[in-house]
Amino acid sequence: MRNMGNMMKQMKQMQKKMAEDQADLNAQSFTGTSPDDLVTATFTGERKMTDLSIKPEAIDPDDPDMLADLVLAAVNEALTKVDETTKQSLGKYTQGLNIPGM
Repeated sequence: MRNMGNMMKQMKQMQKKMAEDQADLNAQSFTGTSPDDLVTATFTGERKMTDLSIKPEAIDPDDPDMLADLVLAAVNEALTKVDETTKQSLGKYTQGLNIPGM
């Protein structure tokens, strides 16, 4: 029984630490940029976009697809940074569990 009590205590400590790590991750900003830094996208650790900056020279009325490509590049880079940091920060809690997305 004592062993079970110690295990429960350790689980609660791990839950608390994991919640703290998640809160720290959520408070961070992740910025991605397109080639030539024409578009910049910023996200929180919760994957919510907080800023999108487009330089005037990225806007060509004759080539709207180019602007779309630049936005996609910046957004995807920022979200990749969120994913990588999430894996580094929270991956220690899921090692060996085969949880999709972690």
